[in-house]
Amino acid sequence: ENFKPAQALNSLKLVDNHLRTNRKLHFSVIEDEEDDVHFEIDSSTGDLFLSKELDYETASHFLLQVIIKDYNNNNPPENHTIFLSIDVEDQNDHAPYFQDDFVVIGIEENVPVGTLVYTFNAKDEDGSFLNNKIQYSLEISNMDENPFRIHPLCGTLTTAFPLDREVTRSVILTVSATDQAINLTDRRLDSLAVKVVILDINDNSPSFTSLPLSYVMEDVEVGFLVHHIIAKDPDEGRNGQVTYHILSGNENKAFVLDKITGLLTTAQLLDREIQERYSLTVMALDDGSPALSATQVLTIIVLDVNDETPIFLNQLYETAVCENQDPGEFVLRVEAVDRDAGLNSLLQYEILPGPGFENFKINSGSGELVTTASLDRETQEVFSIKGIPSRSSTMQLYLTVLDENDHNPLFAKTQYQISVSEDLEEGSAILDLFASDEDNGLNGEVTYALIDDTYGTFAVDSVTGSIVTTKALDRETKSQYTFRAVASDCSTHLNSALCGVTVLLQDMNDNVPKFEQKYYKASVWECQTPKTDIIQIFATDLDNGLNGEIEYSILSGNENSTFLIDSTRGILATNTVLDHENTSHHRFASSHHLVLLASDRGTPSLNSTATVLITVLDVNDNPPVFISSDYHIHVKESIPVGSHITEVSAHDSDAGTNAEITYAIISGNDKGHFRVDGKTGSVDLMKTLDYEDSTKFTLIIQAT
Repeated sequence: ENFKPAQALNSLKLVDNHLRTNRKLHFSVIEDEEDDVHFEIDSSTGDLFLSKELDYETASHFLLQVIIKDYNNNNPPENHTIFLSIDVEDQNDHAPYFQDDFVVIGIEENVPVGTLVYTFNAKDEDGSFLNNKIQYSLEISNMDENPFRIHPLCGTLTTAFPLDREVTRSVILTVSATDQAINLTDRRLDSLAVKVVILDINDNSPSFTSLPLSYVMEDVEVGFLVHHIIAKDPDEGRNGQVTYHILSGNENKAFVLDKITGLLTTAQLLDREIQERYSLTVMALDDGSPALSATQVLTIIVLDVNDETPIFLNQLYETAVCENQDPGEFVLRVEAVDRDAGLNSLLQYEILPGPGFENFKINSGSGELVTTASLDRETQEVFSIKGIPSRSSTMQLYLTVLDENDHNPLFAKTQYQISVSEDLEEGSAILDLFASDEDNGLNGEVTYALIDDTYGTFAVDSVTGSIVTTKALDRETKSQYTFRAVASDCSTHLNSALCGVTVLLQDMNDNVPKFEQKYYKASVWECQTPKTDIIQIFATDLDNGLNGEIEYSILSGNENSTFLIDSTRGILATNTVLDHENTSHHRFASSHHLVLLASDRGTPSLNSTATVLITVLDVNDNPPVFISSDYHIHVKESIPVGSHITEVSAHDSDAGTNAEITYAIISGNDKGHFRVDGKTGSVDLMKTLDYEDSTKFTLIIQAT
């Protein structure tokens, strides 16, 4: 197929027994319209030429129809047809080729040996078997040992050794595809660059690179960086992302750990004297699935700061030193401790400056205290000791000079006057007596007693001096108590002192006003002018002040405000003109029942009541009044003498004798025909009547 165009392939010759030499022949090739013309023939000589390059892979065989025309003595010419078969021999003119110029392949690092990684498929367009038969080979340039192998015929790439991404992240391979032409020099090849990326799996646990020991001063502020915890994980992506956690040892929440950065900071103030060492179990956890972890015990040592004050074993030391002893007398040994460490815990003792401190000296190292002069208890008894250098503590030393009973008790006051409420309950404290004695021990211990009669009303606590009531108080019975109290020491000589006590009882409104009588009677004449005094009533109240001031008022029975009472003096008087009788407009009773109220001015107010019966006495101020002013009587002239004619009646609103009526005929009875009964008003006939003499009598009757 590599024959060049214009070269003669062959010559067509006629067989001798058919054609004579020197014949005039014409050669031609019948062209197929569908085929591309690759051959030409010399029409005179019959030489066959290649007119176009051949391609075995396009056409490997040609069948040509050649026409030979013989013009010798033939008219028309004689035609001969020859079929020429031409085979094209293949030449290795195509190199194998890959579809891609560069391939990137990913494979997980934990696959077993022999795992198929990729299948290469190269093409060769040659037509013959050996020329298009491909064999694959593999080269590696950046490693001593190739972890992959390739099948020479199938082109399958497989793992030859275990992979480890943490050792080799990727491998660059050169894959070659070579055809198998017979002549080695004719063989062609193509190469492909392949990058095999080893994909990570979470096959590595985090490992700590930071130290497991850290130091921190105890006085650092909250939020101080204590330690940077670092753990590395050679895995990739989330498999290599590490977070940090405290598993144990942080029960008191002293520290906080940033899970992302691994920064460990203080979450609260530290105190070495409470805890000087922390052991935190810290976990580093990756984000793979499943997650892998590692733990480390981080020891944190808290370093001492001089932040502790020395503390005396006793805050108060008590001892007794006899007065008038020679200087150098041992008093006592004090001891203090400091919870700090090292130099911060070394102490030295001194006496604080103060009154009388020059009478003592202290050994700065041992804490032994001795006198430098004779002591006087009454002059100085309290001293303070301080620890140095950087911080200090004080204690108080009470030195007691052994006492003689050379002082009497002394009351704070020689005379007490107090006021107490009379409603105090039994057992109530009213006064705390206080007497001091500068002596010591029993010589200075004071007891109290009352030496005057308090009528069983008061008592004193012999120890505290508190005066209490022993029974209920009543100001109305006794308003003031005066007595004396004595304070005595407990020595054998019983030195004592006296004070006077005056107790004034304050009034409480505990008494109700009392009327002299519960029931009063009084009378008053009717027709008296208003404001006429009727009666004065009295009530008494044993209380004092406003509690004993009484106000009077009418509680009930005073209809129409007929009466009034002086609220201060208790005088009851009329408020209107009284009328014993009934009138057409008002009806007044002849007696009135009033309920009077006596109230004190205390808070709350107390009161009582009394009843007053007031009788209104009658005055003859009403004339008799006939029931009818005219009487018309018809009688027969024939009625006998002594007959009852009629009866007149009058009424008098007055009472008693003022209301007794006498009747008399004062006019019209000149001849004495009639008589009226003076008591009953009965009119009787005394003489015979004669119609012809007199047909009518007009009698005027008087009621007196």
